[in-house]
Amino acid sequence: MKWKRSERLVEMTRHLLENPHQLIPLTVFSERFQAAKSSISEDLTIIKETFEESGTGKLLTVSGAAGGVKYIPLMSDRAVREVIAQLIEELSHSDRLLPGGYLYMTDLLGNPQLMDKVGRVFASAFSNHGIDVIMTVATKGIPIAQAIARHLNVPVVIVRRDSKVTEGSTVSINYVSGSTRRIQTMVLSKRSMKSGQKVLVTDDFMKAGGTMLGMRHLVEEFGCELAGAAVLVESEHTEEVLVANYRSLVKLCKVNERDRTIELEDGNYFLEGGDVR
Repeated sequence: MKWKRSERLVEMTRHLLENPHQLIPLTVFSERFQAAKSSISEDLTIIKETFEESGTGKLLTVSGAAGGVKYIPLMSDRAVREVIAQLIEELSHSDRLLPGGYLYMTDLLGNPQLMDKVGRVFASAFSNHGIDVIMTVATKGIPIAQAIARHLNVPVVIVRRDSKVTEGSTVSINYVSGSTRRIQTMVLSKRSMKSGQKVLVTDDFMKAGGTMLGMRHLVEEFGCELAGAAVLVESEHTEEVLVANYRSLVKLCKVNERDRTIELEDGNYFLEGGDVR
């Protein structure tokens, strides 16, 4: 089959978008499309310029015998702010208010298009951190973790509250919940991670950060490194926060259960110190 340049561009773009953060040798494209590497390089230059101009991300070129191209998903600050504004608008409805100052977010977590945007936002923030694994606690953090993992092209590990026979041998730790001050348990299969990996932890809602701190201790138990923390919504902190460095998209400032009012603002995503170094 003889491929036209327009056909090559479409198919190469699709391949790159579906394989973020993966180094793809030029020979993969030249053999597939039966085209010279020089022609493939010209095609990639067009794709690179289009990605950058549209804010889709960047295309890195690695020279040498083991080189190739790698697509890095990125979002502009403007695009990130649009996602945050959408989240705030969705979360501002009074019927989302739950007892205890929580917000109903299950429908948002089940919205694949919105979660894909959230995943790209966090993947953009941690694109140069060398993340190997995304960690979250079952169950509501799973959609966020999967979305981030999709754009970083890394696996997800799910921490549970109790041991399952299907998990095999596990590592278990006790931690103190930041909001209730009660001792709780986290369990993770020993096969989930390898020593030395860099881990991004994530959750849908954070009050005092007890769950995040528990995951951090679990990361250390595996001999891994905490490379970042991503939070969809954090609440106004009336007590000391147990984690110092994290990125959040939305902050729940104040709720009035009697008047059914909710006050939200941008999280700390753009603030200095919202990153784990």
